Amino acid sequence: MPRAENNFSFASDFPGLQSSSNSLKRNGKNQKVAAIDIGTNSTHLLLASVEPELGSFSIELAEKSTTRLGENQSDSDFLSESAMERVIDTLKRFKDLASSYKVEQIVTAATSAVREALNGIEFVDRIKNELGIEVNLVSGQEEARLIYLGVLSGIPFGEDPHILLDIGGGSTELILADGRDARALTSTRVGAVRLQRDLVDQDPLSKDKREFLQAFIQGSLEPAIKKVKSRIDVGEQPAMVATSGTAMAIAALTAMSEGKTPLKMNGYKLSRQKLDEVIDQLVMMSLEERRNLPSLNDRRAEIIVPGALILQTSMHMLDVDELILSERALREGLIVDWMIRKGFLKDRFSFQSSIRQRTVVHQVKRFAVDQKRASYVAQLALNIFDQTNGVLHEGNIEARALLWAAAMLHSCGQHINLSAYHKHSWYLIRHGELLGYSQSEHLIIAAIARYHRRSLPKKRHEAWQALSNRKDRKIVFEMSIILRLAATLNKRPEPVISNLKVHTTDSKIIMELISTSEQDLSLEKWSLENCASIVQDSCGRNLHVNV
Repeated sequence: MPRAENNFSFASDFPGLQSSSNSLKRNGKNQKVAAIDIGTNSTHLLLASVEPELGSFSIELAEKSTTRLGENQSDSDFLSESAMERVIDTLKRFKDLASSYKVEQIVTAATSAVREALNGIEFVDRIKNELGIEVNLVSGQEEARLIYLGVLSGIPFGEDPHILLDIGGGSTELILADGRDARALTSTRVGAVRLQRDLVDQDPLSKDKREFLQAFIQGSLEPAIKKVKSRIDVGEQPAMVATSGTAMAIAALTAMSEGKTPLKMNGYKLSRQKLDEVIDQLVMMSLEERRNLPSLNDRRAEIIVPGALILQTSMHMLDVDELILSERALREGLIVDWMIRKGFLKDRFSFQSSIRQRTVVHQVKRFAVDQKRASYVAQLALNIFDQTNGVLHEGNIEARALLWAAAMLHSCGQHINLSAYHKHSWYLIRHGELLGYSQSEHLIIAAIARYHRRSLPKKRHEAWQALSNRKDRKIVFEMSIILRLAATLNKRPEPVISNLKVHTTDSKIIMELISTSEQDLSLEKWSLENCASIVQDSCGRNLHVNV
């Protein structure tokens, strides 16, 4: 990536894509990263070795534990103590494994069972307190995006659109995507465990019960199917890719019935005709008969029928005749997303590196923010950031990207209340959707916008209390001061500063403002000087402004 320049340019909506002089240094050595997926039925661990120079990764270890976190959730809106204990015990073991592999970082995702439980956030906090593992509680759409990234890392899409289907324990994700971007990201609250728990009360299923289940699945999936179909262009015939334990189990049964024993399922193709035959046989079997099938473990045998009916119904609704299997999904997507954030991916995945920038610009448009002025403030903020390393901040490149997002959105609350718009901006950002950002990053962006004007953070503030740790609060404090300086220069309807240079000494920060067309900058000088006391308190230096 090119180094950020001090001169301004308004040609790009994504200045956050530029790197500062403090960007991540690559030492050429492989880096280890662990991904943990806390699902409704199982908790998974993936250990990957990332090769920075090639922008690729290999899987060194995959572990799974059937933790049944979603058990009994139909009787209560709370995760049970016994289920949470199973997950805690599994995570302890996974953390020890990751430590033995000397991983750089553990990235996590908790999906439908945790996000729907009334004690889900409490459980996430408990994991943090007991194990020191920060769990990212992902939305349905974010889960779908991560699945897309994972599938894309293992199956070449080219220019052709693909429909991706992931059947989980509590939800089903349906995605329309090509090699450049995802066109539709959907998540529906219908899954193998949920259906088995709530609606399956006989085994084997009677004809009437099967028809009822199929009708229920069809009604549940209809909005997602409609959204996907509406975004398929005329003449396109997307291939369908399925991932998840259900799809793998059905494919294994199909291969076995055909006398095949594929070593890997990734890329394995399954016809709808063959799938219908296998499912018809499964539905007529008792649980004990299914348990005797060599390709099904006990837990999969319990939930395979409703999961298979979701797969079958989806194919029929989409009128797809063939299925491609993908062994990669959400866990691999977590690895890919980590690589994107660290700047290890270019070329094939470069389109995805802008997902966070594009979702910010989407919110800019949604909240009717003046995009030109927002970009102007963002450029000023990044310019100040790049020239004040070690003075106003410590050169955290990830903080730079969050600063850009906050700068683009800092004024989104102005249409609600001009005098206190920073508070409304916090609320809108906090409750808006920012794809590609973790929950903690989302809160940081909102808080930076909240504190770019008026009072500094106070312990009683909701925005400050929402931040999970001291590190996040430090980022907010430092970046909000930089945004405050940048925003205070945005007093006129049109940009009047062509360049901004910062010089620092042990006792001073000297800002030099260069105008466009010899514009009088006395207003900007006065505005900056009003921030002198805050700068003095934050870094112990006097602020001087030269025009």
